[in-house]
Amino acid sequence: MSAARPHCCPAIGSAAARVYRRRRPERTALYRLVQQHLETWLARARERDPDAAPIPHHIERELRGFLECGILACGFARARCGTCGHDFLVAFSCKGRGLCPSCTTRRMAETAAHLVEHVFPQVPVRQWVITFPRRLRYFLHRDPVLLGRVRRCVLRAIESALRRRCPGAPRGARCGAVTFVQRSGSALNPYTHLHCCLTDGMFSVDAAGPLRFHPTADVTEALVSAVQRRIRSRVLRLAVRHGALTPEVAADLARWGHGGGFSLHAAVHIAAADRAGLERLLRYCARPAFASERLCWDGAGQPVRYHLTRPLPSGQTELTLTPLELLDRLAALIPPPRRHRHHYAGVFAPHAALRARVTTCAGQPVTATAPVTVPAPDPALPAATRRRASIRALLAHLGEHTTAPPLAPRARDPPELAADGIDTAASLRRYGVLPLCATTPAKLMFGCRGPLRRGRHPVLCRSRPRSRSIPSPGSPHTGPGRLRCATNTSGLAPSP
Repeated sequence: MSAARPHCCPAIGSAAARVYRRRRPERTALYRLVQQHLETWLARARERDPDAAPIPHHIERELRGFLECGILACGFARARCGTCGHDFLVAFSCKGRGLCPSCTTRRMAETAAHLVEHVFPQVPVRQWVITFPRRLRYFLHRDPVLLGRVRRCVLRAIESALRRRCPGAPRGARCGAVTFVQRSGSALNPYTHLHCCLTDGMFSVDAAGPLRFHPTADVTEALVSAVQRRIRSRVLRLAVRHGALTPEVAADLARWGHGGGFSLHAAVHIAAADRAGLERLLRYCARPAFASERLCWDGAGQPVRYHLTRPLPSGQTELTLTPLELLDRLAALIPPPRRHRHHYAGVFAPHAALRARVTTCAGQPVTATAPVTVPAPDPALPAATRRRASIRALLAHLGEHTTAPPLAPRARDPPELAADGIDTAASLRRYGVLPLCATTPAKLMFGCRGPLRRGRHPVLCRSRPRSRSIPSPGSPHTGPGRLRCATNTSGLAPSP
C-alpha cells in the first residue's frame, strides 16, 4: 500500500487514528480451497450426468464470484484525499448471499442495524424457534411455496396465542414479526428451520386515534406446549394438502411422542430498553450459514477440518472432509436467487395499516402516542444520495468514522473517488500488485486450474460481465460499470 508516502495534513482526532488496511481473501484457507478445486468439482459433476446441467447456474455463479471478491485484479475503485493526496484502492465485492464470509457478515450487520434503527419500536421482543421433522425438511428446503405456507401457518398460531394473553387488547390488535429462514445447521447440513422475532405484545389503534401497545402476560411452558401442538396439527394437514406427505405418513408423525419432530423454543426474551441485546439477537438470526474461522486446511493433499460449535450425538467435535466433499456441502447451502432471507408480518408487513405509524416510532417507547405524521422522502434528492446517507448511518451505528474516515495517519479530508485518467496497470504495479497478461504466468491466480479467457485482459475482466455501461479508452467514467477492456482505460467504478 502507500502508507510510506509523505502526508501534508495534520493528524485527525487522536494520535492512534486507524489506517485503512485492505483485507486479503487470497490468504484464507477457504479461498485457496475453492480456487484450487472448483474446476475439478465442476468437471466431476458434469461427468456424473453429461446430458444435463447438474450444477445450477446460481451455485456456479456464487462460487466464481467469491473468487473475485476483494481481488484487485478483478476490479477496484481508487479513493484519495484531496488535501494531502494520499490514496488507496478498494476492491469490488461479490455481494454474495451464501458463501462469501465478508459479504454475508456485512449483510448480517446491515440487516440487524436496519431492524433496530428503523423497524422495531422500544417494546419487548421474544424469539420463537421452530424446527420440523426430517420427513418434512427436504420438502421445505426444495419447495419455496410450501415453506411460505408453513411460515404463515406458524405465525398465525403464535399470534393467536399471544392475543389471548394480552389483557385489554381489542380483537383486531396485531403483533409485529420478522421471520428469518435458516437453511443450514452447525454441521454444514441442510436443516431448514425458522427464527421468528415477535413483539411480546399487540399494537392497536383506539377510537381516538393514538397508537397503543398491549404487553403480553407471562409466556409459560404450558402456552408454548399448546402452541407447539397446534402448529404440529396444522402443518401436517397443510403438508398433506400440498402433496408433500401422504395421509399415512402424516398420521404416523401425529402419533409420535416428544412432539413428533416438531420443536418450539421461546425462552429468549429481550427487554424493551435492551437495544444492544436486540441487535445481538437479530445478528444471530441473520448469521451466515458458514463460519470461515472454524475451517482449517493445511494445503493440497490434506483433509479439511471444520470445528463444530457443539458435539454431535456421536461425540464428534469436528468434521473431517475432503475438499470436494466440502464443496458439495457448501453448494447445498447457497440459497437460490430471488428468495428473501427474512420476511415481515403483522404490523411490519408491507401493506399493514399500522406499518408506517409503528416503524416511525422505531427506537422509541410506545404507550399512547399522538397520531404520527410519516415524513415523505425528498423527491429532489437523488436515489444515489439517499443510498449513501443510509450507508453513512450504518457506519455511524457500528461506531465507524463517517465525516473524516482515517485513510492515513495524517489524512484530514473524506475520500473522493478518482476518475482522472489513471493508468490501471501502473496503479497495480505501484501498489505491489503485478498485472496479469496472457504471456506471463498468473502470479495472483496461483493454483487456478482453469485456462484464462481468450481475447480479454485478465486484470480488467470479470468472468461474467454484467450488462452495464463500459468506459471508452481515454474518457473518464463515473457510471456503475466494471472495467473489462483489453487496454488501459481511465475509468473506474464509483463504488465497490
